[in-house]
Amino acid sequence: MKKKNAKAPAGKAEKEKLEIPTIAQIEKELGREKYRRRFRRVLKSTIFALITVAAAAVLVATLWMPVLQISGNSMTPTLTGGEVVVSLKGSSFDTGDIVAFYYDNKILVKRVIAGPGDWVDIAEDGTVYVNEQEIYEPYLVEKAMGDCNITLPYQVPESRVFVMGDHRSVSLDSRNTVLGCVSNDQIVGRLVFRIWPFESLGLV
Repeated sequence: MKKKNAKAPAGKAEKEKLEIPTIAQIEKELGREKYRRRFRRVLKSTIFALITVAAAAVLVATLWMPVLQISGNSMTPTLTGGEVVVSLKGSSFDTGDIVAFYYDNKILVKRVIAGPGDWVDIAEDGTVYVNEQEIYEPYLVEKAMGDCNITLPYQVPESRVFVMGDHRSVSLDSRNTVLGCVSNDQIVGRLVFRIWPFESLGLV
């Protein structure tokens, strides 16, 4: 019986040969690799920049410009519940400034009426006098004596400020001994800018 010689399938030898890429293919692959490396560098630097900006924003908000959300209606119509405002840290405040301060584990917002050593008096119709001079209050919709149990005229103690809410008929403030005058240590800062809602964006 004659033995038949086995033959390799046609084209197999050619397939087993190593294919050498062309110069164009090599350049294209190098371009892709350079793009991937450049993209990774840009991504890393962007993430680092965002983290740095976020950390700086948190630091600024905590130390110099705390951001607060208003609740309640003691400062209407100047400020209403839900609004978000930025405050500025400081140690001296003028009549008319709106300040945020700590009270009973909460942050309250009121308007400064008088400073240390000033004499405050309030007429029956709610008109406020500081050192016997009526103060100009264009921010009020209506005046009211409100919840007042202090003896008038009243002298503001040292290192404290006398504060009142703009909604005089409902605000609990320095007119009542429950809250009293506010010490400098209690004050978070002076409200300077409203950032929410956007349609009300601007100075407080």
